[in-house]
Amino acid sequence: MGNEDESHSHSLFETRKAKGRLIHRVFSFSLFLGILFIWVYRVSYIPRKSEDGKWVWLGMFLCELWFGLYWLMRLSLRWNPVFRQPFSHRLSQRYDDDELAGVDIFVCTADPEIEPPMMVINTVLSVMAYDYPTHKLSVYLSDDGASHITFYALLEASNFAKHWLPFCKKFKVEPRSPAAYFKNDSSDTYFNDSINGKEQLATIKKLYQNMESRIENAAKLGQVPEEIRSKYKGFSEWDSFSSRRDHDAIIQILLHRKDLGAKDIDGMVLPSLVYLSREKRAHVPHNFKAGAMNSLVL
Repeated sequence: MGNEDESHSHSLFETRKAKGRLIHRVFSFSLFLGILFIWVYRVSYIPRKSEDGKWVWLGMFLCELWFGLYWLMRLSLRWNPVFRQPFSHRLSQRYDDDELAGVDIFVCTADPEIEPPMMVINTVLSVMAYDYPTHKLSVYLSDDGASHITFYALLEASNFAKHWLPFCKKFKVEPRSPAAYFKNDSSDTYFNDSINGKEQLATIKKLYQNMESRIENAAKLGQVPEEIRSKYKGFSEWDSFSSRRDHDAIIQILLHRKDLGAKDIDGMVLPSLVYLSREKRAHVPHNFKAGAMNSLVL
């Protein structure tokens, strides 16, 4: 009995019946009566002559019949509506970190002008900071534009993540996108009573602003600083680059849990971080983002 109570207390979600079910049922029943009346009317007054109006009438009746049948198949959801409340914080109580499944997260981008690199890496940083064992997370950035600026932005993000993830974990930061967090006026109020906390906030904010400045400058110039290109061999992929619609596949692993350098400033393992751009040829249809997703899951 005790084990059952303990298992229930660690359940990952709870199902609750919605309030006002009687109103839902009255509304559903009245709507069903309306559908029945429409069916009876259509059947009772079908035009007898073989003129165009008869076929239009039958077409409308078939559409209404299909709508009614679809509505009936969904009736159970309306007759007894329920809500499910997840308890994500109980996941660690129920399972050890090693028992949790590995999670792959795909972030897709296609055009560095329409989707600025800063916007993309804020998304990447927010998913890297998920409240989940970092050694079980793998984040893949699929860049269908094959932009070396986007790759440079991801490289900058991989370094900033070494500071951002411990900061999020220590202070339970929400939201976990740096841009959204620093834009929030209430971000400073949490640290009002903590001098050390204010100092860390100022430091992490400065690091973010410096990173943002470097990425935006590179985007405006359309090129990565030469000293950066020379330090990281991944940029060699663009030495023989032809165009965004005609190029070889590009795969670069920026962070991997087995690498010694893939740890944050507190010594914790960072999520795996991978940049990839699928192969494209000008004479082969690439099917846009749908084609990119197909390449990711294969």
